[in-house]
Amino acid sequence: MRWPARKARLGYPVHATQGTAGYRLGAGAKLPPLLLDDNEAIAVAIGLRTAAGGSVIGIEESSLRALTKLEQVLPSRLRHRVHTLNTATVRAGAVPAPKVSADTLMAIAEACRQRERLRFDYISPRRGPSIRSVEPHSLISFERHWYLVAWDTDRTDWRTFRVDRLTPRTPAGPQFPPPRELPDGDVATYLAHQLSSQTWPFQATITLHEPAVAVADRVWPGMGVIEPVDGHSCLLHLGADTPRDLAWMITSVDADFTLTHAPPELADALRTQGARCLNAVREVEV
Repeated sequence: MRWPARKARLGYPVHATQGTAGYRLGAGAKLPPLLLDDNEAIAVAIGLRTAAGGSVIGIEESSLRALTKLEQVLPSRLRHRVHTLNTATVRAGAVPAPKVSADTLMAIAEACRQRERLRFDYISPRRGPSIRSVEPHSLISFERHWYLVAWDTDRTDWRTFRVDRLTPRTPAGPQFPPPRELPDGDVATYLAHQLSSQTWPFQATITLHEPAVAVADRVWPGMGVIEPVDGHSCLLHLGADTPRDLAWMITSVDADFTLTHAPPELADALRTQGARCLNAVREVEV
């Protein structure tokens, strides 16, 4: 009886059942003290520090307050480790992440969990403002952005939405049946395919003259989708804002390639890049 009594005194709700089941912890109306080991405490501190300076607005002050409380009760050895990590870590990247409201993330996450239709105002860079009605599937954080993957009920197709470009309309709509199957099997593969080609103004498919397994570690997530062809080649589907960006991405794979489907501007960008490299080599030879 000592274990349940001690937990109850600390504020944990303890539920007892007759028989061999014994006792179990339940959810309570107030937050009880948390029992964290050393690594868990450091992980929470790092998470709070990251949240205080992250892309989710509305939780910065709460994160700092919670971090201050946590650091006050950390043993000196753990507090020193957290401070060392903070002072030795620098967040690189000149482009700040778009800000997203915590309330917006919570509304989307709850709609995904409850399988409730979601209506929201959306601003597309190419098509302007619109009102969308979707069956939400997943909420994903990837490359400084939050994305919603959902079935668009008006367009009867899967769509990917930038969360910083949408404003939910409340309340949520009615529940929908179990989610449909994504065309690419899992949400991570689907999102990578969407971000690598279909959402970009300039898209291309190239044939790499190496097997897919040989180039897989040279194609980073979000850059493109590899499609195996045979034991000697594969296709790479990718997209970018400009032909120059496409040219740089293709040559960064460091493999012989052929343009399979590409806009004319990409060929011009590759010629420009090739001429620039040749000029640099000639200057060295002279």
